[in-house]
Amino acid sequence: MLLQPSILEDQVVKIIPLQKNDFSKLFEVASDPLIWEQHPTRDRYKKEVFQIYFDSAVESGSAFLLYDKATSELMGSSRYYDYNPALSRIAIGFTFLARKYWGGEYNRSVKKLMLDYAFRFVNSVIFHIGPTNIRSQQAILKLGARKIGEEPYNDIMQFVYEIRKETARH
Repeated sequence: MLLQPSILEDQVVKIIPLQKNDFSKLFEVASDPLIWEQHPTRDRYKKEVFQIYFDSAVESGSAFLLYDKATSELMGSSRYYDYNPALSRIAIGFTFLARKYWGGEYNRSVKKLMLDYAFRFVNSVIFHIGPTNIRSQQAILKLGARKIGEEPYNDIMQFVYEIRKETARH
């Protein structure tokens, strides 16, 4: 599985690989404190805190920029992580969107494109979501995920949701 395919797109969004020189434009989107209010790292809107997130995303080799296809406006970022071929599983996460893209078709399109690509290679996709991140929990349930447990991720207790290939909503 290529963890950072060159492009994924539909009629709503365009997903392209994140590059090291994308910091300024992505931070411009991420600098809104309200994006992070339900997230375990609530101060990620601060440049020095966001830099850690960004460096990790670049280093992962599996992170993306998310664009509104109609306007070419940068909406946010997401990535694949914890790829495990032996378990036929990968995780999708570290996703954030500018507030103007909340509650509509954008997150659904991003996740559907990423899920469809992942399901070409794996049977299960995992999502780690913080217990206070109600917005993300509701969004992932709408995609057909089911909560399968809780576990620490990056030293923070997270809810674990799963979407299986055979039960994915298409």
